[in-house]
Amino acid sequence: MKPENKMRDLNMDDSQPPSQAQSTITLVNIHTNKNEKEEEYNPFEHRKLAHPTSTSGAFFHLLKSSLGSGLLAMPYAFTNTGLIPGAIGTLIVAAIATHCVHILVSTSRDICRVCRAPFLSYTDTCEKVFKYGPGSLRRYSTHVMHFADFAMAGVCLGGTSVYVLFIASSLQNIFDHFFPEHKFSIIAYCGMLLVPLILITQIRYLKFLVPFSMVANLCLLVTFGITCYYTFTDIPEKPNAELATSISKWPLFISTAIFAMEGINVVMPVENEMKKPADFLGCPGVLNVTMVFVAALYGVVGIFGYIKYGNEVLGSITLNLPENEAPALTAKILVAIAVFFTYCLQMYAPMDIIWTRIQKKVPQRYHNVGQVLLRTLSVTLTVILAIAVPDLALLIELVGAIFFSTLGLLIPVVVQTVHRWDRGLGKYRYILWKNGLLLLFYLLVLLSGCYSAVSKLVQKLM
Repeated sequence: MKPENKMRDLNMDDSQPPSQAQSTITLVNIHTNKNEKEEEYNPFEHRKLAHPTSTSGAFFHLLKSSLGSGLLAMPYAFTNTGLIPGAIGTLIVAAIATHCVHILVSTSRDICRVCRAPFLSYTDTCEKVFKYGPGSLRRYSTHVMHFADFAMAGVCLGGTSVYVLFIASSLQNIFDHFFPEHKFSIIAYCGMLLVPLILITQIRYLKFLVPFSMVANLCLLVTFGITCYYTFTDIPEKPNAELATSISKWPLFISTAIFAMEGINVVMPVENEMKKPADFLGCPGVLNVTMVFVAALYGVVGIFGYIKYGNEVLGSITLNLPENEAPALTAKILVAIAVFFTYCLQMYAPMDIIWTRIQKKVPQRYHNVGQVLLRTLSVTLTVILAIAVPDLALLIELVGAIFFSTLGLLIPVVVQTVHRWDRGLGKYRYILWKNGLLLLFYLLVLLSGCYSAVSKLVQKLM
């Protein structure tokens, strides 16, 4: 038979069902071609940013998002564990937080190649992973996006409410010293912060927040130096600090540590607006360098602050500093300024996401007014929540257990698992086992942290 006749006979068999081997070869070829197309698309090359952020700017943003009021709450967190479990727990929480950020960013970059998008936000990443994931889960993509939006809004509302209460507590401490005859409640100071916070939150580009971030970091650095001066001098010979406390109180430490270290709501906007996004992950990379610095700083502040003040340490160690000495007053003023600037950085990501969702429903001529109203309403809600729960330590524990653990632990774990389900879970399916353990850790933080915090609230009210 001639070659052309053989080819003709093969083509005539197209109407017949393909064999299992032929089907397998076809699927393999399709999958291979799909992977090749994904690899051909480089999201970094298609990012067109009006105001890109430098690598150093990204470092300062990420550092600032992890060094807010939570840093100075670490000594109080150690009262729930003692010195040894607290030191070990700080390292564990830092490692878990870093890993969850890493898998979220890596998954976002992978799914960008699949859907051929230059970048995706946090919630868009969640949606696209389900949309392009296993067939049985694709119909849930919109619901997952909404869940992520609500989680982001919860972190924004709860986290920035803590900042409001933190600033108000510092201002109360300062003004009570200078004007002892005119003492106001913590609620009054929260109300005074409403207008200034509304004004600074109107900044809409991350690039323009870099100077504020640098000033905030400088203020925190000076505050940290002053705090260390008081912490390392006149250390009691017999400190009122325990090596280990009852295990029933440990969840409160984990909740506070997660609140303190988790800046995952800022991660995607920072990475998406970097001029050189390849510098974000890897070794050393912006993420790893930042988190190593954060873990070391948190450990030092937590351990020595607890040794110095023992179980009398307050929700922020700066509140324990002397009220009649200039360096201590300077530290209290600077930390209030630092957290004030941190507030606008923490509000950036959720405001950007929410506006992206609703801007199509707002006429173009009202876009500016719409953004102003959205940011004003959001700031007002945070102040209201701070007034409703005027207890700094308790609010930190609740927000960390519910919102920050959900956004920083649960969602990245689920997103990576779904994304890798059809693409390979690694040797011995280690990704599945690893994420299963992280999910158990999340449930432990959520349930035990909420139970412990609510129990403390009930005892306080009775």
